[in-house]
Amino acid sequence: MKRDVYLDDKPWEQALEEYLQYLDELGALEPGPAEIIKAEDALGRVTAEPVYARSSSPHYHASAMDGVAVRSLDTFGASETTPKQLKMGEQAVMVDTGDPVPPEYDAVVMIEDVHFVSEELIEITAAVAPWQHVRVIGEDVVATEMILPGNHIIRPMDIGGILAGGITEIKVHPRPKVAILPTGTELVQPGSQLKVGDIIEYNTRVLGSYIREWGGQPIRGEITADDYEKLKDRILKAVEESDMVMVNAGSSAGREDYTVDLVRELGRVLTHGVATKPAKPVILGEIKGKPVVGVPGYPVSAVLACELFVKPLVCKKLGVAPYRRPEIPATVSRKVVTPLGVEEFIRVKLGRVGEKTIATPISRGAGMIMSMVRADGILRVPRNTEGYQAGERVPIELLRSLDEITETTVVIGSHDIALDVLANYLKKLYPQASLSSAHVGSLGGLTALKRKEAHCAGTHLLDEETGDYNVSYIKRLLPDRKMVLVNLVYREQGLIVAKGNPKNITGLADLVNPGLSFVNRQRGAGTRILLDFKLKELGISPEQVHGYQHEEYTHMAVAAAVASGSADAGLGIKAAAKALGLDFIGVIEERYDLCIPEEYWDTPIIQRLLKVMELPEFQQEVYKLGGYDLRDCGKVMWRQSDSDV
Repeated sequence: MKRDVYLDDKPWEQALEEYLQYLDELGALEPGPAEIIKAEDALGRVTAEPVYARSSSPHYHASAMDGVAVRSLDTFGASETTPKQLKMGEQAVMVDTGDPVPPEYDAVVMIEDVHFVSEELIEITAAVAPWQHVRVIGEDVVATEMILPGNHIIRPMDIGGILAGGITEIKVHPRPKVAILPTGTELVQPGSQLKVGDIIEYNTRVLGSYIREWGGQPIRGEITADDYEKLKDRILKAVEESDMVMVNAGSSAGREDYTVDLVRELGRVLTHGVATKPAKPVILGEIKGKPVVGVPGYPVSAVLACELFVKPLVCKKLGVAPYRRPEIPATVSRKVVTPLGVEEFIRVKLGRVGEKTIATPISRGAGMIMSMVRADGILRVPRNTEGYQAGERVPIELLRSLDEITETTVVIGSHDIALDVLANYLKKLYPQASLSSAHVGSLGGLTALKRKEAHCAGTHLLDEETGDYNVSYIKRLLPDRKMVLVNLVYREQGLIVAKGNPKNITGLADLVNPGLSFVNRQRGAGTRILLDFKLKELGISPEQVHGYQHEEYTHMAVAAAVASGSADAGLGIKAAAKALGLDFIGVIEERYDLCIPEEYWDTPIIQRLLKVMELPEFQQEVYKLGGYDLRDCGKVMWRQSDSDV
């Protein structure tokens, strides 16, 4: 089988427009025959035709108040100063809310305006106009009135309107059946015993959930190995059993990427490759008059391709317009560089800091599902630009509600696992609140505070001259703002090594041993600064450490590198080593603080954090992680005075 190359590098909007036009001409996106369902079960379904009322609501003149039904003419002139008396049974009759108003009466006097002189005689202190306090026939719904148009997504209140109009069953468009075929010899089902090379197949569950959310019916196929004939059979079967087919993985141009050749053999390929990042190697095709879309195997790429190209097909098949997420303006927290000619979709964390909404880009890897779990929004970088400068205002497509973002505490700086525990207990104690943590290192966190892009920064910067933490850096980097240092934890920093310590590493001095590889933290990280300080003490230059330039952004990433064998050692916290069952060689206990601008101190954003830090259950859970001491947790370690500013 010859290796294919991308046929196109089209803008995705052009590719989609051409695809929809082609499918429309085939009639492939016409809704199927209408289904008749119970109105009470119709939530989220789409009406196949207008819904007209069979009966009026109310279907009789109904009292809108508790009171007495009267002839409005008999009440003329009544007031508090000139009350009128009416005979019960002749001129008035008692009614409750919802009761029929007798034919001879045309109004209701509220019970509050009625005084009973005797059982037979009442006195009223307010006149009423004709049909006042009466729900007349058809006030809500008139028989034959259109309740809902066709191609309408049914909401909870619509069900009430349908039933009020005397309708119990309605016609709806059928849910489009979307077959999702996972491909790849390396795939295994969730829960399988994993061996090297196995990849858990979760993409079809994610894509199927999106299809269901958009109103379709996902049909998840079995895993198909990278075999041309087997995949061919699966695709043909899926085409017969569904309205459209999505093949997950095999859409690129590798040795075992068969999808494009199969679609071409069985039908027609309209587009192979679009100018987006991620999701470039998408396939838009047709087999036997039905759409067939090939999406990449990486989860972020697969989801984006599904949203850009499959969502419009599902919506078109349902007769509705695709839902567009709301957008807000935000300030991008750091420089974003993208290739010219490609539209890039970047996941971001969001938080409201002062008067600005701050967007912090997170991992751009197409294979990182957690970047989607953590994302609050999407930044689209147009193909005619090369990115954005830090501080630029950009449009952000929201993945979470604006209320959630407004209630988010933005912590930018050094990584620590205790922040994840803090975020969990913050959510438990204050359900409306959340914590957004971006790991850019201690210096990066203080720089974010300087730019007013965070509520606080995690920092553990050691002053080589004094041996103290953080204060000298704050005075130097933030001379014009009053800051408060609050301790979160003391923690053990040391060398994370493989279980059993097979390289017999005893300390930092062994990092120069031949054949030993190291994994470092990024520039600006407090752990990197600590390493440089300790190496200097030992008279070791960075050039002597193999792997000094191998960087990761979190302690867990360092531990994962050691666990995977890509490094023999890395400097990190004991909790990260314990979490992955690795050995740990202690080097130093360090102080990890939160640096908080004084101006945010009394706000709920910060006060909620301080309350959580006092919780015994929070502290106990951090202790269980290993390598932590919380003797000063929540304590103010230093406060910048007016004379310091």
